[in-house]
Order: sequence, then structure tokens, then C-alpha cells
Amino acid sequence: MFPSSLFPPGTRIDGSGHLVIGGCDAVALAAELGTPLYVFDEAALRGRCAEYRREFANRYPDSHVVYAAKAYINRALARLFAEEGLGLDAVSGGELAIAHSVGFPMEHVYFHGNNKSRRELELALEWGVGRIVVDNLHELSLLEGVASAAGARQKVLLRISPGVDPHTHAHVATGGAQSKFGLPLAQAGVAAERAMASPAIELVGLHFHIGSQLFDLSPYREAIDVVLGLAAEMRAERGLALVELSTGGGLAISYCEDAPAPSVAQFAEVITSGLIAGCQQRGLERPRLIVEPGRSITGPAGVALYTVGAIKEVPGGRRYVAVDGGMADNIRPALYGARYQALVANRASSEPRERVWIAGRYCEEGDILIEDIELPAVAPGDTIAMPGAGAYCLSLASNYNASPRPAVVLVRDGQARVMRRRESYDDIMDCDIM
Repeated sequence: MFPSSLFPPGTRIDGSGHLVIGGCDAVALAAELGTPLYVFDEAALRGRCAEYRREFANRYPDSHVVYAAKAYINRALARLFAEEGLGLDAVSGGELAIAHSVGFPMEHVYFHGNNKSRRELELALEWGVGRIVVDNLHELSLLEGVASAAGARQKVLLRISPGVDPHTHAHVATGGAQSKFGLPLAQAGVAAERAMASPAIELVGLHFHIGSQLFDLSPYREAIDVVLGLAAEMRAERGLALVELSTGGGLAISYCEDAPAPSVAQFAEVITSGLIAGCQQRGLERPRLIVEPGRSITGPAGVALYTVGAIKEVPGGRRYVAVDGGMADNIRPALYGARYQALVANRASSEPRERVWIAGRYCEEGDILIEDIELPAVAPGDTIAMPGAGAYCLSLASNYNASPRPAVVLVRDGQARVMRRRESYDDIMDCDIM
């Protein structure tokens, strides 16, 4: 059966049995542009941005949606998010450079990261980044020196590690007491005191991000309660006014039909109701709310296309269907056991007939994209479409086995626009010096 809930809205099967995304025949796109090919539905991207803005603004008018660029960013997407009124959560000098190169409003950029370099902080100040989210005491000292040398007063948020279990995979859990991210609660007061005493730093708020791919929303309430309790202590002991609170991102998406994710509306309700109640309980003025979705914006809008090559039957065992991509363009299954579904895009209406393992082409036994999936009879040359591929596939992609990274195309109303060309072998060697 066609898993329509996993593909971008409006995706359909045409009369010839081909998958159609954003009005474009996926099989024709694969033939024209080659595979692996990542296809983003523009209407789905813009619709998700609007949904986030609407659901939060309706519940908490003083809110701002900031896209987490680490999920995936390029210049075309940065421009699209600016057009949709979103800010940007950047975690590296490279992400800052992408935003700056397209004229993104840098005052709406939040610069994160647990080990920012001096040069990255200098660029952030030079380009007018709105907020720097300070992760640790070392960074606080480094930033103070950079801002003082620049004659600037930089607005910052302190990232707090609230010690909350987000009930997700350990590799994407970031809010626990032993996380590498954020200031432990015991250090938060020291950091606040130092920041408030510095003429080069303006402390405007607090931040937390407890993890990624979260289905259970209750840990957000717990984290909000912990951080608002800290804010009340800081107000009483140090006179800190909480102007902004960032609750991070992390909302899950559905990669498989048997794992439905919460809606944006449910996410917004938990965050805003928890914040309103927590502020009222402690007599705090309501701060501006910052929310930082990434995966839940780009993830559902992206579909990966592959071409089938070798098919191998292991006597008494598995049937492997090898495709021309794998862990170099999507390391998520190998990295933390991520699950996907797929279909044969050139026979999308055909009923399943066999159970197969979809294997990548790279020299690792763990290079398996999907384990044990039912598909129609698959033949070499078929096009495999894998939904939910818009986040953390391309941003984690590599040139493993000296393989060029794939092309990326934006589709809408039957028109396709390449927003990142496929790398060439020359691109791979371009930085080599003989």
C-alpha cells in the first residue's frame, strides 16, 4: 500500500503507476538528474513553516520560530526560511556563512555550539548575529574577550542542561545531567553572575534543548519547570530579568506508519501552556518564547530517490536489493538504527510480493538502509523512493569511498529547480595539493 502519510502532502501516483512529488514525476527526475537524488517539496516546506508560526502565535503571541540549520541547510533553503519569516539556529561558522551569503537577517540568527572557536565568535559579531547561546564557562570568557576587542556588547542566552531524560536514543539526547551540551544547574548561577557583571555581554535569557526525535512531549514540561525555577532563583539572588526563553526543538516525525508523531499543534500546546503556567506560578513576567524546530520542518518534505543495481539471494536467507546510495548520503540507519519505509517509484501502485533488505553500495557490512521490507518484485533499474529524508541525511553526508554527494532538487507545481548540483570527482579532489 502507498504510505501517503509519510510523503509530502499532495504526493500521488499517476496513471502509469509513477510516484509524483510536487507535480513532478519522480521516475523522470531520477532519469534526468541521476541518483541518488534528494527531492524537496517546496509547498510542504513553506506549509510547515506557516503551521509552526500559526500554532505558536495563536497560543503565545510573543513567540519566534527559529529553524535549526543542522537538520539541513543550503543557500536556497536559507533564503526560503527568510521569506517565511523564520529565524535561524546556526551551530558553526559554515552555517553562519551560508546565512550571511544570501542576506539572511542576521539579527534573527541564534549561534549555538559547545565549542565555538575564537574566529567563529569574531565572525558572529562582525556579521551582526542577534544572539549567541553560551554553552560553557570557557566560551563565556572567550566571548567576553572577543566582544571587548570589538567594542561591542553582545546579547547572549545561557544554555542550561536541565537534567531531564527526553526518552529518545542516547545519541540524540542532549538535556541530561551528563550531556556534553550546556551549563549544569550548579554552574548556571556562576555563569549568570559573570555575564551580568561584564560590560561586553548582555544576558537576555536562558535556553535548553533536551533532545531530538521526541515522541513523548512530557519531558518538555519538566524541563520548562526546571529552567523557570532557575530563572526565579536568578531573579531573587541576582536581579536577572528573563527577557527570552528558548525551549529548543526536537519534535519527532514519522519515518514509518507504525510510529505516528505528535502534531505541531500538540507540541505548541505543551510548550506554551507549560510556560504560561510556570511563569504565573512563580510571578515571572512572560518572556519572549523561542522555539527551534529542524527535523520536523525539512524531514517530511524530503524524499530520497535511488536506482536499483545488483540483487542477491542468499540461499536460505536474505534477499538483498542494492541501490546506488547508502550510508554516504544517509548514515542514520548505521549510526543509530533509524528505520525507514520505501516504495518502487516506477511501480508505486503495485502490491508487495517479496521481502527484501535494501543495501547501500559502500564498503561496510552495516550499510543497510532498510531491513526486511515488503516490496513489489524488484528489478535492476527500478527507482526506489524513501520518504522522510529531508533532515540529517544530507547534513551528515560524506565522500566515503570517494563518492560524490548527491544533487538536491526543489519541486513545486510540476517545476523542478536544482538547488545543489551533484558533486563531481573533480570536486572531491579540489582541495588536494600535489
